[in-house]
Amino acid sequence: MVLPFFLAAAAGASAQKQTDVALSVYGAINNGKISSSPVTYQSSSDSVGGLLEFRHISNPFFGWEVAYAYNRADQVYTYAGPTPAGYGPEPPTNISAYAQEFTGDWVFSTHTEKLRPFALAGVGVLLYEPISGPSASQSFTTPVYVYGAGLDWSVLPHLGLRVQYRGNFYKSPDLDPSSYPHANFTHTAEPAIGMYYRF
Repeated sequence: MVLPFFLAAAAGASAQKQTDVALSVYGAINNGKISSSPVTYQSSSDSVGGLLEFRHISNPFFGWEVAYAYNRADQVYTYAGPTPAGYGPEPPTNISAYAQEFTGDWVFSTHTEKLRPFALAGVGVLLYEPISGPSASQSFTTPVYVYGAGLDWSVLPHLGLRVQYRGNFYKSPDLDPSSYPHANFTHTAEPAIGMYYRF
């Protein structure tokens, strides 16, 4: 009686294991206009980006991934404080930029037939780099906190579809040194769809 139990447990653990690499496209949907300081307002443009993940799952309670993401992240800063002519707003400052994201995430998942629902949480770093705008525009680096959930669907023995939602929580990027310092946090929603290859 004991041997069949251990064999079944081993088979179940083996079925839970998965190592894969995935490539997805996602939408970066930002929080809208936020107040970066008492007199400065900031808005980030929504965009489309790419996500690359390497994931290893050992059992339902232990899995991890490292991920890299890239998207355009244009910023608009509007000063609405006192000016020589009274109170603003002044003409907005537009800065074209891109953002790169590097994260390490814990993955919780379960496995049934061809489906593997999962949830994730992790931390990483966001790197903003201006492309065009005022000559004094500066790059910006900030920690990012990631959470999400999704579903893997095995289509072929080594190939599958991954649908997921990822959320990023981070300090709003300060690319314009002429504006007031920014201290607010913001959120970006990233619905994603892509393919994974299982080794």
